[in-house]
Amino acid sequence: MYEHISGNITELTPANLIIEAGGVGYFVNISLNTYSLLSGKSATLIFLHQVVRDDAHLLFGFADKPERDLFRQLITVSGIGANTARVMLSSLSPAEIRKAISGGNVEVLKAVKGIGLKSAQRIIVDLKDKLGKIAEGEDIFAAPDNTIRQESLSALIMLGFPKNAVEKAINQILAEGETGSVEDLVKRALKKL
Repeated sequence: MYEHISGNITELTPANLIIEAGGVGYFVNISLNTYSLLSGKSATLIFLHQVVRDDAHLLFGFADKPERDLFRQLITVSGIGANTARVMLSSLSPAEIRKAISGGNVEVLKAVKGIGLKSAQRIIVDLKDKLGKIAEGEDIFAAPDNTIRQESLSALIMLGFPKNAVEKAINQILAEGETGSVEDLVKRALKKL
């Protein structure tokens, strides 16, 4: 099984990317969340999940491990395949999915194309306990600059920007590795919004 690929992005669309590593171009299916985090980059490291079927070998790529972990949890649910999990991660942020599952919010999950009432209920029943444990660990250990992130999020939301857009912008900046003060992070996020 492949863990990750590091290389140059030769093509990037909202549904997939082609990443060149060692002279080979790999076609990788991605979510809109990953697309937004990779937009504007020419090279990256992408975490992979491989699906082997009778008719195809497919690669699904993620900008970070927590999104891949959530994808892997989703596909353990009966009736949720890799493409449905990718649609879920394209429709909702990983944080929104975790919140909906831990809060038992069927309506949020039902809003995703291809997820009906029974599937939404099954996802909640199967994953509520598992994701609760994962989410607690992630919240505590997600990043050393968690307070800077939270303060920046609050400031931008108070300025009237949508929460989803703000989270994506701040996550992109933090993924680049450079964090300064709250003011620096807010200024850089404003340029992306």
